[in-house]
Amino acid sequence: MKTWVVTDPGPMASGPLALVEREVPEPGPGEVLVRVEACGVCRTDLHLAEGDLPPRRPLTAPGHQAVGRVEGTGQRVGVAWLRSTCGRCRYCQRGMENLCPSSAYTGWDADGGFAEYLVAPAGYIYALPDDVPAERLAPLLCAGIIGYRALARCDLPPGGRLGIYGFGASAHLTAQAAIAQGATVHAVTRSAASRRLALELGAASAGDRPPEPLDAAILFAPVGDLVPPALEALDRGGTLAIAGIHLTDVPVLNYDRHLFQERTLRSVTANTRADGRAYLELALAHPPHVTIAPYPFAEGGRALVDLANDQVNGAAVLIMS
Repeated sequence: MKTWVVTDPGPMASGPLALVEREVPEPGPGEVLVRVEACGVCRTDLHLAEGDLPPRRPLTAPGHQAVGRVEGTGQRVGVAWLRSTCGRCRYCQRGMENLCPSSAYTGWDADGGFAEYLVAPAGYIYALPDDVPAERLAPLLCAGIIGYRALARCDLPPGGRLGIYGFGASAHLTAQAAIAQGATVHAVTRSAASRRLALELGAASAGDRPPEPLDAAILFAPVGDLVPPALEALDRGGTLAIAGIHLTDVPVLNYDRHLFQERTLRSVTANTRADGRAYLELALAHPPHVTIAPYPFAEGGRALVDLANDQVNGAAVLIMS
């Protein structure tokens, strides 16, 4: 089979990915073999390729938004970021398996969906419908699920004012979910195309800063310099949730300007399978508008270059021919 692997993590201009030939993997006990139909391209994949996230194994295939068919049964499934947990630790026992110290992740601890086949634990895949194109399902598996958890973590009150910083794959799905719940959404992004998309999806504004105090905010852009202005834009009692797995250094905060009046700063760490099931049930019952930037599988490297250069509008997806 053909697969993209991270050979030497570094800036995309250095060519850290290579397309190679490998044997089709063999599933182990409790695992299934999935023939990939499409795989979403996430900023986490970019962090892995560029070395912002240290490699956990050599020559790993990225990709954790894979849609495909289980070999032998033909069942349509999704393979997402959370690959496995121990099931025994205090976090797993409390329903917080996303914090499990022994958790493993697709495309980081094991080969992911930038390949024609992958193996995944049967207990960590999601059943998906047959009548929706694979490229429209793929972004739901991370962009959608992580956005769903981030929306819960930011404690947005009913009818509240939500700021979204960065407007890529996850943000454009999260904005729709918040608007459907009656929120007023303000998008903060430097991209003209992303600003247009935000307004088309129903955002009240899209620009350099929100025009009114915010009840809650989500930071999707991996830019620590945005944390102080995002906190400062919060109204009293507001919460900022940082949704990414990687963030550049946060500047010094001023207590009075950024945190006083019970403003809260929170992180978002992966997701639980319960998050995944809840979001997919909601998204399949009330399908969001998914803006797709399709790439042939052979152009996986170009997809990550475009993502690094902020040239992707919506969600990039690799599509198998």
